[in-house]
Amino acid sequence: FRIFEIKSCRGYTMKTLIAYFSYTGHTKGIAQQVQELTGGTLFEIRPAKSYSSDYDTTERQGRKETSEGYHPALAEQVADLDSYDTILLGTPNWFNTVAPPIATFLAENNLSGKKIALFCTNGGGGLGHIVSDIRTLSKDSEILDSLNLYEDGGAGAKDKISDWLKKNGLNQ
Repeated sequence: FRIFEIKSCRGYTMKTLIAYFSYTGHTKGIAQQVQELTGGTLFEIRPAKSYSSDYDTTERQGRKETSEGYHPALAEQVADLDSYDTILLGTPNWFNTVAPPIATFLAENNLSGKKIALFCTNGGGGLGHIVSDIRTLSKDSEILDSLNLYEDGGAGAKDKISDWLKKNGLNQ
């Protein structure tokens, strides 16, 4: 992995993690573009038990999990999470909130003092209440501006990602 470093005005180096969950591949594609633009460390958040490849089955399961606030066990954790200052967090919009594996990641990790910038893919639901849910799950983190993309972001995705990174002061 390459580590994205930003020199802050105080002279120390900041490290950035790009952590994401993707079911259909849209969020993964955006995460990979973010990684290309930043050089940050890419980490896929995966549940210990994979979701069904059948979309309708997963939709029913996802609806139940989000309505019940279920946090599935994760397949693995980020090594040395404490060394990262900034988390670029990618999630699809699942029923107007984060996908359950993202909720688990936020609930199980102490992100106090870290900056979190959300990127969200959706099929028409926008950000829903995802930002407020992230604020609730990460009370002691600084939540930066979010990026909302329809499906894979289309032809202008890279420009939108670049603008979002600049807006958050995360460009190289």
